[in-house]
Amino acid sequence: MDDLEPFSSHFLSIPSAELGWAFWISWLILCILLLASALISGSEVAFFSLSPEDRNEIKDNTEPSSLVASKLLNNPKGLLATILISNNFVNVAIVILSSFIFNDLYPHSSTGGIDYLRSIIEVVGITFIILLIGEVIPKVYANKNSLQLVRFMSTPLNVIGKIPPFSWLKSFLVNGTDVILKYARKRELDVSTDDLENAIALTREDTSSPEEQRILEGIVNFGNTDVKQIMRSRVDTVAVNQELSFDELMKVILSSGYSRIPVFKENFDQVSGIIFVKDLLQHLDAPTDFEWQKILRPPFFVPENKKIDDLLMEFQEKKVHMAVVVDEYGGASGLVTLEDILEEIVGEITDEFDDEDIVYTKVNDSSYLFEGKTSLVDLYKVLDIDGKAFEIAKGESDSLGGFLIEQSGKIMRNNESYEFEGFKFVVESSDKKRVKMVKVIKLDENERDV
Repeated sequence: MDDLEPFSSHFLSIPSAELGWAFWISWLILCILLLASALISGSEVAFFSLSPEDRNEIKDNTEPSSLVASKLLNNPKGLLATILISNNFVNVAIVILSSFIFNDLYPHSSTGGIDYLRSIIEVVGITFIILLIGEVIPKVYANKNSLQLVRFMSTPLNVIGKIPPFSWLKSFLVNGTDVILKYARKRELDVSTDDLENAIALTREDTSSPEEQRILEGIVNFGNTDVKQIMRSRVDTVAVNQELSFDELMKVILSSGYSRIPVFKENFDQVSGIIFVKDLLQHLDAPTDFEWQKILRPPFFVPENKKIDDLLMEFQEKKVHMAVVVDEYGGASGLVTLEDILEEIVGEITDEFDDEDIVYTKVNDSSYLFEGKTSLVDLYKVLDIDGKAFEIAKGESDSLGGFLIEQSGKIMRNNESYEFEGFKFVVESSDKKRVKMVKVIKLDENERDV
């Protein structure tokens, strides 16, 4: 109790008349600074916690405060720098002024020793006031009333950001941050696909299912897959001529079971639009001469070598589910859909309308029978291989038949074979134009050609 006597005696022994006008002006300034600190701290939470609806409301509003707020939100780095710099200036001023006021209330000891009680009260008291009034309370308020506080503080923050030395410090802070980020990007590790695949293989656990591993591997290879590798070839595509009558179109739709069908003028190289089955629902009772061509939707064309991760982003931006794949000469190669892209990650997606056609036959544990038009990507999946050697060796082909034609330099005849990477490919059926059926045999070590 003796330790508290100096503080109480100092504080109670000072009459209010002796404190002077400077003391009371300091108190007034301190209150103003605390209010400024609260508003600035709250504005930090308010500006950066706006919901998309609030941002749209500010953007669409023509009031001066909303226009200024919209301008500040378009430069988030500058806004944050202004808030942090001004808040630090105000907090430093609060600390200095609080020390001055506290010296009047509790002067230093005349003995010259260190007054530990005074130091603790000063540090803890000032810190508590700044945290409670200048940080906690305003940020809790701002989180619930962000839109109102943004409109109230937009003009003051805009003015502060233009006044030296705040404007100088803001420019220095923003530019310095950009330099650091630019340097950090250069220092980023360049992780290759092989590194990621090795990491997945090393982290494989007994508890992880094959499906989980397949999804992870699909994600890793996602950015290296071209559209041509997953598209449906034009020979396997259901398309209609725009000269068909309404009845003929309905027959094609019913027999195919597809919800979107490309429409061409003379041949598939001249796709003029996409017919959506849902657009025909309101015209089911239309007469046979109904001009269904008027409700066609414009086609979306993509090149063969486009990466499917980029295509997925374009599908999301354009809100489409189908694209016509074109080659370097502008001819249509086939179709690719959103489902085709997603299947590269999650595997085959089959709905109640899909025909579960068997695209290959497993003869035994080491032999398979494939159609020549089977894509190499599907071949890798069935054989459970990564296919890197095939991808390096292949040229422009993306089907099994095309690969064999490229490697052999001719259209292989029946019973002709070709060995590659431990597999023997035997042509079961072919004609003058293409390879139709291929038997794939996995060779043992002693069966391989040396």
